[in-house]
Amino acid sequence: MQILVAALFLALTAGAQNPETAIPTVPGCGPDGAKFAVSTEDRHPFVQPEAGKSVVYFLEDDRYFESMPRPTTRWGIDGTWVGATHANSYFYVTIEPGEHHLCTAWQSTAVVGQGHEAAALHFTAEPGGAYYFSATDSFRRDRGPAKVKLEPVDSDEARLLMGKFAFSTSHPKK
Repeated sequence: MQILVAALFLALTAGAQNPETAIPTVPGCGPDGAKFAVSTEDRHPFVQPEAGKSVVYFLEDDRYFESMPRPTTRWGIDGTWVGATHANSYFYVTIEPGEHHLCTAWQSTAVVGQGHEAAALHFTAEPGGAYYFSATDSFRRDRGPAKVKLEPVDSDEARLLMGKFAFSTSHPKK
């Protein structure tokens, strides 16, 4: 009996140490506890990338979020939070060309139920490129929990939305 218990213990601890069984971290997200203060302005900046760089626009689309308050959405690139948006707003950052991992996550849990509160994807930025990504937040009382979907947006559609959305500025809360 002792041999059976010892063998079972070794099998369980060996499986726990196997890196293939560990839950992978999302390479785009920053630290869980990071919080941002966000403000928005009714201006609509649009920039061209600096020479040899790329520009990434982050849009929070809350047109399908039928609850208040709306989420504050953090945006991460390659494991660092780079800013936040709130309620139909956007901002942009300049990055180096190459492969990048993006993450978007709600700063706090939506009161309307547990759903998909984070999303991620990766892309390759080319020098001189402009890239647009939308975190579409959605919630309808008759359709289940709230969720966020991160996806690339066509440049024409993005510019249309940017003309309607506020410009977001954010800084980390201390």
